[in-house]
Amino acid sequence: MTEELLVKYTDVVLNREENTILRDVNFSVVRGDFLYIIGKVGSGKSTLLKSIYAEIPIMSGDAQVFEYQLQKIKRNQIPYLRRKIGIVFQDFQLLIDRSVEKNLEFVLRATGWKNKKMIEDRIHEVLVQVGMQNKTYKMPHELSGGEQQRIVIARALLNSPPLILADEPTGNLDPETGSQIVALLQSISEKGTAVIMSTHNYSIVQTFPGKIMRCENRHLIDMSEPQQTS
Repeated sequence: MTEELLVKYTDVVLNREENTILRDVNFSVVRGDFLYIIGKVGSGKSTLLKSIYAEIPIMSGDAQVFEYQLQKIKRNQIPYLRRKIGIVFQDFQLLIDRSVEKNLEFVLRATGWKNKKMIEDRIHEVLVQVGMQNKTYKMPHELSGGEQQRIVIARALLNSPPLILADEPTGNLDPETGSQIVALLQSISEKGTAVIMSTHNYSIVQTFPGKIMRCENRHLIDMSEPQQTS
C-alpha cells in the first residue's frame, strides 16, 4: 500500500515583505505523520505553516498540498484548500460571544453544513474525541486555557481534515496542560490525520516522539538525518 502524500515542498523559498525567511525548504508529509517544526522565536516556523494554507505565497520552488500546486493556486481555490486543513492557533481565536456549541456550529454552517441533526451529531463526535462533551453550553471565558485549546482542536477536526497545523499550541499553557494537548494531537495522528506542530518547547519534543525539522539560519534542517560535520 502506498502512503498518501499530503504535502511536498521542493527547493521552496519563503519571503515576508522583502526578506527571505526560509530558503531551500524540502520536506514531505504523509497521512498519519506527526512532524515537529522546532526553532527559536522568529526563525520561520509560523511562516512555513502559513505557506501551507496559502496565507504566505511561495516565491520559488515547488510546493504541493493535496492536489494543489501552491505557486499556481488561484484565489478562488484557497477556501477549498483550507477546508482540508484544521488549524490550531496558540491564542485559541474562539468567538467569545457564543457558547462552545455555537462556535462549532458556526464553522460547520460556514463550510456548507445545513442539516441540524447532522450538525449536532458532528459537534458531539468531535467534543467526545477531545474529552469536552460536557462543556457544550459553556462560554469561552468559563473555560481554562487547556479546555479552550481542546475546543480549538475539536473545531479543527469538524470537517475531518487529512492535515492539522498546530502553531505553538502549548505556548499559553502550563507544562502539564501542554503535555495533555500534545498527547491529544498525537492520538489524532495515530488515527490517520497528519499533524504538523510548531514549538520552541524542546521538553515536549523529547517527551512525545515524532519527526523533527528545525528552522535555523533561514534553512529547514531534517533532524532525523545524520548532521554533516565540517
